[in-house]
Amino acid sequence: MSLFDDVLGDSDAFSEKSFGPQEGFAGILISASACDGHTSDEEVRGVMKILGRMKLYSRLSDSNFGSMMDRLLGVLKKGGPEKLIQKSIPAIPPELRETVFVNACDIVLADGVVENDEKEFIDQMMRQLEIEDNRAKTIIKVMVYKNKG
Repeated sequence: MSLFDDVLGDSDAFSEKSFGPQEGFAGILISASACDGHTSDEEVRGVMKILGRMKLYSRLSDSNFGSMMDRLLGVLKKGGPEKLIQKSIPAIPPELRETVFVNACDIVLADGVVENDEKEFIDQMMRQLEIEDNRAKTIIKVMVYKNKG
């Protein structure tokens, strides 16, 4: 145990603060980009493009956006995509569940290759976000068409 632990208590206490919708949404997309063990440039550009055009982030200053991304990347680095997903899912409001699923599919398809880890990630997101099977298949078909060529 370090001196900081004695003074501050559990060192994970700062990172354990629950996520809000902005962090949850971005956390899912970051997890989508990292679920295969690496993140391509196309995936990173895709995450930033998606977040940049959403109303959810329009009132966030550059500084606050950067702090949010640093926190999310810290969780990813420390606990992997699984920990980031675990913290992100509860923060997604019902009205954004399909939206985050669509965008996660878009991120996974960004580099043109869907690996087994990415397939498992999308299946997991479908279940955890409570997206109906037929609805998820339709979304995936549309996103495959969108990313062709």
